[in-house]
Amino acid sequence: MLSYSLLVSLLLVAPSLGQQVGNYTSESHPRLPWQECTRSGCTTRSNGAVALDSNWRWTHITGNYTNCYTGNTWNTSVCTSGAQCASRCALEGANYTQTYGISTSGNALTLKFVTRGENTNVGSRVYLMASESRYQMFNLLNKEFTFDVDVSKLPCGINGALYFVQMDEDGGMSKYSGNKAGAKYGTGYCDSQCPRDIKYINGEANVEGWNPSPNDTNAGTGGYGTCCAEMDIWEANSISTAYTPHPCQTTNDGGQQRCTGQQCGTPIRHDGICDPDGCDFNSYRMGDRTYYGAGKTVDTTKKMTVVTQFITDNNSTTGNLVDIRRVYVQDGRVIPNSKVNFPGLLEPFDSLSQKFCDDAKRAFEDATSFQKQGGLVHMGRSLAKGHVLVLSIWNDHTANMLWLDSSYPVNADPAKPGIARGTCPTDSGDPKQVEADHPDAQVIFSNIKFGDIGSTYSGTPITLPQPPLPPGYNPPSGTSTPPTGTTPSSTPTNPSTTNPAPAATQTKYGQCAGVGYSGPTQCAAGTVCTQINQFYSQCV
Repeated sequence: MLSYSLLVSLLLVAPSLGQQVGNYTSESHPRLPWQECTRSGCTTRSNGAVALDSNWRWTHITGNYTNCYTGNTWNTSVCTSGAQCASRCALEGANYTQTYGISTSGNALTLKFVTRGENTNVGSRVYLMASESRYQMFNLLNKEFTFDVDVSKLPCGINGALYFVQMDEDGGMSKYSGNKAGAKYGTGYCDSQCPRDIKYINGEANVEGWNPSPNDTNAGTGGYGTCCAEMDIWEANSISTAYTPHPCQTTNDGGQQRCTGQQCGTPIRHDGICDPDGCDFNSYRMGDRTYYGAGKTVDTTKKMTVVTQFITDNNSTTGNLVDIRRVYVQDGRVIPNSKVNFPGLLEPFDSLSQKFCDDAKRAFEDATSFQKQGGLVHMGRSLAKGHVLVLSIWNDHTANMLWLDSSYPVNADPAKPGIARGTCPTDSGDPKQVEADHPDAQVIFSNIKFGDIGSTYSGTPITLPQPPLPPGYNPPSGTSTPPTGTTPSSTPTNPSTTNPAPAATQTKYGQCAGVGYSGPTQCAAGTVCTQINQFYSQCV
C-alpha cells in the first residue's frame, strides 16, 4: 500500500510474528465462501476461509505465558538473536470476533476498526485461504475480480483495503526452517513498501536493529524488510478510492524477498527493489470531482460492486498485461470508470495502461519508480506467478492517509493537477484522533467472484455526463473542452454501436469498442477489433 503502517493496540496480545505454534487458543478460520465464474455460470468455493495476519497475534515463550514482544519492544532476555527468538517463541491462535473485530456471515466479511475487550485492538489484516494450511492463489491475467463493498462507515484517515501480494502459498513454511506456523497462522506477509515493522521475516525474528516507533506505541522497525509485488485493487474510504499496481524487481518476478538498507527503499524511497508509489487511478485526483463519494455517481452511502479486469495482449493467462480496467455496479446500473479530466494536459484515459502511467507521471511530476521497476508488463509477470488476496482495515502513522483522501503533499498547491486526491482536510487522519472519534468505523466485503472477463456481473450500462473542470484548472490556450453536463457524441449506446473518432486509429492491443467507450474504433493495419465482452473490445 502507498503508505504502509500497522496499527495495533494490544497489551497481552501484542502484535508479533511468532514462528512456533502455541496451544492456549485453538486456531479456527472464519468461513468465507466465494465464487469462481465462467461464461456458463458461477461455482461456489465453499471451503473459503480467512486467516489473521501473524503480526497481530500474541507471541509468547513456548509452554508459558511470558511475552516475546510487548508494546513496541522485544523481550531481549528471550530474543537475543533472530534465529534464537524464532526457536523459543510461539504464535497463538486467535479469537477473531472478540479480540480483533473480525466476523463472517454467509459470503460477507466485516472488519471493525476498534475492538475493545480485555485489551484494545485497532485494525486487522486477513488472507483468503484455500485450505487450513495454504493461501488461495490467483492468477489475474485475462480474468476479472469482483466484490461488493460497503464503505459508508469509513471516514477520513481510515482505509478499507483489498489487494493482492506475491506471498508464498504456504506462508514461507517450506522455504524457511525457522517457520513452524505457516499460512495457517498468517505468516509470510510482504508488499511493495518492503515493510520493516514485520516482527518475523524468513523464519527469523527481526530483532537486530529494532527501533521502537516514536509515534506508535505498538510498532517499530527492524533491520530487515520484506518485499514483493503488490496489486492494489481497492484502497478506499467513503471519500476517495484508488487502484494501483506496484511492480518489484525481486526474486521470482516480484516474489517475497527479505531486504536490508537501500534495497528496502531506505534512505532513498524510490531507489529500492520495489515501486512504493505505484501507478494509481484515483478519480478525484484525475480531475473528476463528481464521480465517487456520498451522493455522487458512485454513491458511498450504499453498497457497491467493484469489477477489475486484467487485459492481456493475446487474451490469455500467459500474455503481457496491457490494461487494467474498472467498472462499478450499483442500483442495477453498470457504471464505467471515470475519465481523466485535465484537457490539454492528459488524454481522457479511463483505465491503467502503460501510456496512462507514463503520461500521468510526467504531467504530475511524480517519481518514475513504476517504470524503473518494469511497469505494467513486469506487474503482469508477477501476477502470472500467483498472488494471495489480502483484506484489511488500517490507519496511517506515516502520512495520515492524506495520499488517499486529501491534498498531498500538504505544502503543494491543491489546484495543481495531481495534488488533490479527496476532500479531507490536510490536518485530518491523525491516528490517535481517528481512533478516538471513529471507533465504530468498519468495512464490509462480500460476494467475492473471480473468473472470465464479463462473467461476474450484470446490469444496465449507463453513460457518464461530462464533469466540470477541477477548481483552479485552466486548460492550455486553444484546448477545446466538452460543455459540462453533456455526454461526448462518440460514446456508444450499445455494445454493437461504433462511432469513430475523426482521423483516430487505435494501436494494436488498444480498446476499440464497448459500452461507455468513446475513443478510436478503427484498428491499426493488420489488427481487427475483437469483442471480449459488451464492455470491452480490443485490436488484435
